[in-house]
Amino acid sequence: MLIANRFVEHFSADTDSTNRARQVDNALYSLVSPTPTKLAETIIYSDDVATDLELTREFCDSDQFAQVFSGNALLADMKAYASRYGGHQFGNWAGQLGDGRAINLGELQLSNHQYRSLQLKGAGPTPYSRGADGRAVLRSSIREFLCSEAMHHLGVPTTRALSLVATGDEIMRDMFYDGRPALEPGAVVCRVAPSFTRFGHFQLCAFKGEVALLKRLVNYTIATDFPEIKKATGDASEFDAQVYSHWFRRVCELTADMVVEWMRVGFVHGVMNTDNMSILGLTIDYGPYGWIDDYDPSWTPNTTDFEFKRYRFGQQARIAQWNLYQLANSLVPLFEDTQSLEESLAWFVEYYQERENQMMANKLGFSQFGGDCDESLIAELESLLTLHPIDMTIFYRALSSFDWRNKECSLRACIDDAIYDPETVNEEFIKALSEWEARYRSALSKSNRGESEKRAAMNAVNPKFVLRNYMAQQAIDLAHEGDYALVHDLYNLLRHPYEEQEGNERFAQKRPKWAQDRAGCSTLSCSS
Repeated sequence: MLIANRFVEHFSADTDSTNRARQVDNALYSLVSPTPTKLAETIIYSDDVATDLELTREFCDSDQFAQVFSGNALLADMKAYASRYGGHQFGNWAGQLGDGRAINLGELQLSNHQYRSLQLKGAGPTPYSRGADGRAVLRSSIREFLCSEAMHHLGVPTTRALSLVATGDEIMRDMFYDGRPALEPGAVVCRVAPSFTRFGHFQLCAFKGEVALLKRLVNYTIATDFPEIKKATGDASEFDAQVYSHWFRRVCELTADMVVEWMRVGFVHGVMNTDNMSILGLTIDYGPYGWIDDYDPSWTPNTTDFEFKRYRFGQQARIAQWNLYQLANSLVPLFEDTQSLEESLAWFVEYYQERENQMMANKLGFSQFGGDCDESLIAELESLLTLHPIDMTIFYRALSSFDWRNKECSLRACIDDAIYDPETVNEEFIKALSEWEARYRSALSKSNRGESEKRAAMNAVNPKFVLRNYMAQQAIDLAHEGDYALVHDLYNLLRHPYEEQEGNERFAQKRPKWAQDRAGCSTLSCSS
């Protein structure tokens, strides 16, 4: 196992070695050690991630593994640190933020010459904890572990999760922000990614006027995380505004690709602050996220966002562009003029729309967007889905069973399991459904795809299983009693979200009524 510390070795550390909350200048990180925990018990680890990291099963099953990935021990050559960044939170500049409860352990250098960064979430306070304890509780750690892996297997760009380790510590949290804090069991997740660089890393350098450091960070990021650009442009010392422009366009592209995939599977991030935006277009920081149950573009899972719904499902692309604007603003000191940045931001809108149109065509069973599968067909469907509560995941999965050739095949019958409270369906919905069915049937009749090909293609992009909040909460409830069986069951289920999985049908059903308003089963706070 080869440990690398490229980031630490390339940049100078914060000169203050004390682990106290403070403002940090002219440094991108502070060296800090994880805080030891009461115990270290591995609840689960990802076989897939362990294999990718070339870790042996013997090591993953060992006590040493639990000790390292709880923060109780470091492997030889690991140089632990917390990184400094800033960001906009809910549209407002928040200044310095940083890894307040994340501690980086360096990188694994793999046999294919790639690198993977390891980061512990919940391993204790850092200089960026702003007075908090730097810990994470079991409930949020279960949600992060399961969701990271679920998203990967859905085909959504994401950070990964190697492990979930119980710490034996009790953590005080006010889950509902109602003045009634309570002790909860603690845990640590080990996150894995090519890097954890965020928009906010660049923003804080620019905000503090650290232009030389900003330039070094951009050069380093291009050289290490964007090898295709480095290969085309040469040594980092030769990077110029043209290279930076190419790089920013690529960041726009990766960000758009990520959000399109969120929309495809009905995922809502919940906290799209700029400090939660990966420069690699990876979903990062799984806080109050959620999957759309009944289709509602205005839905947000984040109770903190209920008033303004800034991060609602239907606005995620707009917020992504807004965040890219903030990143572009931070890069202005590296350019003589902003024309190329402005062009990339405008291009983002066009590129995103093209990707979203094609994504929706695929969900509906068409190989290409255009012709009879046009914007109006999609818009009419999305309008229809708002007329009565319909489960988004079940609806699109069931749509593959609609056989346009068979006049006896009713769209209503195909999607019946997706309808919440079917006894209350009104005439407006029935009429709109009938009209859209006729148009959809006509559009499919002009497609060259055979029925079996269409169904297979639709089932490859419309998952049967997603991590609904109530499912995660059931696993959390059992875990609080020391029973981790459902955590393991959900992990294995979500590794194959597009397969039928006989015997697991209960996980593909609509959200039960009891879960609609229960804490943790629909919406969540930022408390973790």
